[in-house]
Amino acid sequence: MRALVTGAAGFIGSHLAEALLARGDEVVGIDCFTPYYDRATKEANLAAARTSPAFTFLELDLRTADLAGPCAGVDVVFHQAAQPGVRLSWSDGFAEYDSHNVLATQRLLEAACAAGVGRFVYASSSSVYGNQRRYPTTEDDLPRPFSPYGVTKLAAEHLCGLYAENRGLVTVSLRYFTVFGPRQRPDMSIHRLCEAALSGRPFPRYGDGSQVREFTFVDDIVAGNLLAAEAPDVEPGTVCNLAGGAEITLRDLIELVGEVAGTRVAVEAHPAVPGDAARNGGATDRAAAVLGWSPRVPLREGIEAQLAWHRSRRR
Repeated sequence: MRALVTGAAGFIGSHLAEALLARGDEVVGIDCFTPYYDRATKEANLAAARTSPAFTFLELDLRTADLAGPCAGVDVVFHQAAQPGVRLSWSDGFAEYDSHNVLATQRLLEAACAAGVGRFVYASSSSVYGNQRRYPTTEDDLPRPFSPYGVTKLAAEHLCGLYAENRGLVTVSLRYFTVFGPRQRPDMSIHRLCEAALSGRPFPRYGDGSQVREFTFVDDIVAGNLLAAEAPDVEPGTVCNLAGGAEITLRDLIELVGEVAGTRVAVEAHPAVPGDAARNGGATDRAAAVLGWSPRVPLREGIEAQLAWHRSRRR
């Protein structure tokens, strides 16, 4: 299989590229190295993939580049690229989120259609749900984004559905629930908690710690993408939750990371952030039925793996 992975230098994209290469696929990776976090971290993410002769890397911007060449001969597009995070998506920051998450997706969908790509797997987000009336949320619950970031992820998801219905492109949108593991982005909670535990510096906690999140280990997310690319008889425009099955409050997560690290994590309290939903948690019945997917890595085991990665970087 020849696969195109956007956001290949990112947390999830780099893991996905490596998994594809490990099973013998040819991979074209794309990234534009946005300044959301430092380039050196992203280059390190790419290091293993770059050693493979089956990997081609293209540094280009999906919003402006000619995408005909990168899509030529591609069987599956894994669209992982996005401008992430809730806090910066407000006010003047929204334009970047709109262009990276909506415009870039629309241009890639057009190029995929023109190139005759067989399947388009889109990395959506649990942020499309916002605050719901019931949990766990199902794919049939009405999305109610609680942040501009969530709005852009839902808009791109709708674009996938439109290209499926109008152009016949087989799209699968995967709603990720708080992905964690080695290489997790530095702005994310478990990354910051691990660093706080190892450094002795306080963890900046936004809100009172009662927020509930469902965490999904990166290897499980990669497995979901591979299944989405190959599952037979997938209806174009399919949407599936990928949720790890482990809901936990931020307060309890702080305690758990400290327990695994063998230390107490100090907390520095900050006001709640606008757009930060009170809870997320997803049902995975559809992913099981349509993709044959279910989460495999428990939260504690995943934290142990991520903490080991943080320790390895400090040597």
